[in-house]
Amino acid sequence: MKRSSSAPSPVTIGDPVANDFGENRVLIPPVEGGPERPPSDMVWSLEGLSMGTSWQVRFVPPPASDLQTFRTAVEGELDTVIALFSPWISDSEISRFNRADTGFVPLSDEFWSLLTDSLDIADDVNGAVDPTLGALVDLWGFGPTGPRPSLLPVPAETEVAEALKVSGWNRLRLNRDERAALQAGHMKLDFSGIAKGHAVDRVSDALTRLGATSHLVEIGGELKGRGVKPDAQPWWVEIEAIEGSPAPRTVCALVDLAVATSGDWRKTFSHNGRNYSHTIDGSTGYPVQNGVAQVTVFEATAMRADALATALTVLGPYEGLELARAMNLCAHFLIRTEAGIRETYTSAYAAMMEDEASASPHP
Repeated sequence: MKRSSSAPSPVTIGDPVANDFGENRVLIPPVEGGPERPPSDMVWSLEGLSMGTSWQVRFVPPPASDLQTFRTAVEGELDTVIALFSPWISDSEISRFNRADTGFVPLSDEFWSLLTDSLDIADDVNGAVDPTLGALVDLWGFGPTGPRPSLLPVPAETEVAEALKVSGWNRLRLNRDERAALQAGHMKLDFSGIAKGHAVDRVSDALTRLGATSHLVEIGGELKGRGVKPDAQPWWVEIEAIEGSPAPRTVCALVDLAVATSGDWRKTFSHNGRNYSHTIDGSTGYPVQNGVAQVTVFEATAMRADALATALTVLGPYEGLELARAMNLCAHFLIRTEAGIRETYTSAYAAMMEDEASASPHP
């Protein structure tokens, strides 16, 4: 059995060489009015490790700023996310809920807010992204309990059935007056489909509060850009093309926009010639194997982009694309077929292409 616990980031941050896009696909989001003037002529950078991955920030600080102030703010937000939502930390709020006795568990305002937001998205996508799948995530060896034994890498059907009994977003009961969630017994929350995006938004908000209103935030491949750089150029990012993709090199101007990518090549293990992805389908209890190689979603917030990229991956190449179109999402799909990888995308994605006239959505 081969297992990969990490993968390259699906984005590269940087400017197109000499502004020569060549055969690149260039995505420009619609922006009403002119961009806000950056607060200074400087661009500062910070980077580090957190949440089991890397992070980096590029930002335009206001005059007379101190770099350490920004590092402290960024790391403070990341530490808070871990203290709230990391099941790898024994005294985090999510860990305390997951091992709580049966009954309603009072939640902090921040935990309550993300939980209800994630349940609202789960309702929109009929559970294709689900914050209650912790038992299944652990069962398949992608949670804090670690990989499954090499002799038993794939759970038995009875084990999956038992984990399904304590999973399901529509089984979670809330007491809205008390801001409490019901621990019905052995239910495990898991925000892996939304936490990185939420962290990106928190860091972006922290930078804005400190006056760095022009910035780019990246955590484990989830990004959010705000404003433009001092030279009036946007924050450019490149979306990684997986091996065999028919899509050209794609660069996007992240102007007041976030992007997230979900793929079947991230956090996988192989057994008997078959790959198993970390993305779990809550309707079956099994990792998704529907041919979707990668989904990229652009949204106003990184949290929604993160969640919706996961949801479209779970729904698959047909239902996922249908939902993306119905919700008017800016989404791009790479789909594995017998003839090779095929790309398709929504009208909202096509509308961001620099040469929109030649960018008709693929069937």
